[in-house]
Amino acid sequence: MDKNTVREALLDHAQTLLMTRGYNGFSYRDLSELVGVKTSSIHYYFPTKEDLALEAVNAYSADVMSSIYAIDSSAPADKKLDRYTKLFARIIGGGDQICLCGMLAADIESLPEKVRHAVQSFYKANENWLAKVLAEGEAQDTLDAGGKPEAAARTLYAAFQGSLLACRLFQTRTRLEEVADAVRR
Repeated sequence: MDKNTVREALLDHAQTLLMTRGYNGFSYRDLSELVGVKTSSIHYYFPTKEDLALEAVNAYSADVMSSIYAIDSSAPADKKLDRYTKLFARIIGGGDQICLCGMLAADIESLPEKVRHAVQSFYKANENWLAKVLAEGEAQDTLDAGGKPEAAARTLYAAFQGSLLACRLFQTRTRLEEVADAVRR
């Protein structure tokens, strides 16, 4: 394996481990077994677990946010929300993982400060995007944010994150699909 491939494999597997086990649920030894390299090789690419987690959060965030920003800005707000919901459904994968940042939010007290800030930034970016969509939806009379799109966005995003936990728990996507219905008119 060349250096870029090893690094990419480490990052991909780290994201999956973070999404299924959380920050405290895996070690470099787990990662070395998955990728087939020595733990010293992991330290070459990511000197500390904080470095690995921060890179994983940043890569995950960039991927998710680029998918969100790729949603057609000229689409009606309720259709944007539908597409956003489908993006969340992708996160579930085979039903055993949740949002990487949602999983890390549960570990917030044990996260290094830089990782904590990256997770908070991810949440804020999602909430800001949702607030804009909810405000548009109220103007188009298709979504109901109760006249408070920012507060409704925080509530809606929390509901999306919580629904991923419930989807994993009950092995069904219906919990996720019900979230967006809560703000429809």
